[in-house]
Amino acid sequence: MTKAKIVFFCLFLFHSLSWGQKANETYPNKPIRLIVPLAAGSSVDTAARIVMQRVSQNIGQSIIIENKLGAAGIIGADQVAKSAPDGYTLGGFNDSIITMIPNLNPKLPWDIVKDFESISQVAIIEWGLMVSSSSPYRNVNDLIEAAKKSPGKLNYSSGGNGGPQHIGMAMLAYQAGVNMVHVPYKGATQAAVGAAAGEVDATLQGISTIVPLVQSTKARLIAVCTPQRMAQFPDIPTVAESGIPGFKMNSWFGLMAPAGTPKEIIAFLNREVSKALADPNVKDRLISLGLFPVGSSADEMSSLVRSQLEHYRKVITQAGIKAD
Repeated sequence: MTKAKIVFFCLFLFHSLSWGQKANETYPNKPIRLIVPLAAGSSVDTAARIVMQRVSQNIGQSIIIENKLGAAGIIGADQVAKSAPDGYTLGGFNDSIITMIPNLNPKLPWDIVKDFESISQVAIIEWGLMVSSSSPYRNVNDLIEAAKKSPGKLNYSSGGNGGPQHIGMAMLAYQAGVNMVHVPYKGATQAAVGAAAGEVDATLQGISTIVPLVQSTKARLIAVCTPQRMAQFPDIPTVAESGIPGFKMNSWFGLMAPAGTPKEIIAFLNREVSKALADPNVKDRLISLGLFPVGSSADEMSSLVRSQLEHYRKVITQAGIKAD
């Protein structure tokens, strides 16, 4: 190799290393905004705060979580879709926003596949059936028998039309062969508090939303929606063993960015989320609240979105679920 070629190679290598270092230093160089289109205290909000706090600490940059409520998440998701694709506005969405609502509302202002980039699935959210501590219903059978005796009289709360509380409870009522009235609230937390106050007869909620109300003795967990009993609640039966064979319900939470966000930024965020989920303290906090860390590649989450869209299309059609 001639001296000129050696000099050229060294200059090229220096330039490449300098560019790579500069690129790594460029993002993130200001606070990141994570829009959670759900209520503070909801399962997704809780999971997002636990995980993103660790991400923030690891990257040395603030991550500001904003709860943008309205229309079961449609409004907050729309804000993410219309934000600049620069990695500084992200969405923390549950699978209702990603896969259920698109099957109930054909006139959404965004397309979940075309207008967003998947970053990572974060956690699976386990669910339970909750009533007020003053409720006469001590178990699932009590609730179902009352609904059979008085069709259309018993009701349940949700965080909004098309939300997972709505879909899950409609599925439960369909499988039990009963008619219960849907009462949408402005968020999952408000729906849970309303049920605890006795404003409605029952609610299906993420375990992390239920736990504080049960611990304060304002509410009673009468069943979990897992295939087997949960280790955290060994005395609480599953819905399936309580008279509705085969019933199970959970949801999941993932991070998304506006379409067009650079792949390098998506990859960076994916690595940081994976790193946070591997932290023992983060894992323990999530699991204690019925939130099970999973993580995924961006491509794996994209595949999950597409398959779940089809799954809930079939479920919603079969059960005849409508947005009220």
